[in-house]
Amino acid sequence: MSNITTFSQAGLPSVTTLATALRSVANEVGDAGGVVILKMDKTGAWVFGADQTEVEENSTWAINPFSFVHGYIAWAGDKTPVAGTVLGEKMVPVSQPLPEVGPVPEHATLGWQTQIGFSVKCLDGEDEGMEARFSTTSVGGKRAVTKLAVDLADQVERDQSKPVAVVKLKNDHYKHTVYGKVFVPVFDIQKWIGLDGPEAAPAAAEPEAEAAPAADAPVEGGRRRRRAA
Repeated sequence: MSNITTFSQAGLPSVTTLATALRSVANEVGDAGGVVILKMDKTGAWVFGADQTEVEENSTWAINPFSFVHGYIAWAGDKTPVAGTVLGEKMVPVSQPLPEVGPVPEHATLGWQTQIGFSVKCLDGEDEGMEARFSTTSVGGKRAVTKLAVDLADQVERDQSKPVAVVKLKNDHYKHTVYGKVFVPVFDIQKWIGLDGPEAAPAAAEPEAEAAPAADAPVEGGRRRRRAA
């Protein structure tokens, strides 16, 4: 049995109360701690890290059901000396009430914005085993996370032994009267697995012989391109 999706439950709700905590996300519409940041950029591409590396096509990601958080974040405005900087962030597990925040930080022109998010782990491909955090303040992002949380809650109520959603990261879009095409995240659930990972598949019979690859055969694939930060 793979341990690639083993998640720590320390300080977080038990599986028996997980559904209630997840459903609280639908009624809402910390610091990253060095975890890789996953996001969807304005072109609809999923990227991660400081180098904005594109997520590998068709890779699958396990959603940590104990990692859902909500709270507030304050960003510096575009026309300020520290534009784009996070000036303050306060996040707590969704099993707790929204945290209290102090005065709006200087240069935070939009004030405190509500934010929700969760942690994921890549299950395959070049980034297998990588953990990342996804957070969002946008309307479309919050709707996507809310839908995912409700789907998780439904699954936990059906089968507590498989509370982990395995998803593909996709996108959708809508037409905005001012900004034109606006992309929104989609978490396409492929299957459900346990906290210890997917069950091991039966061992396949070994083939009698394998043909050796041609000496001059080209190597397919290669590291995907990196996007400008």
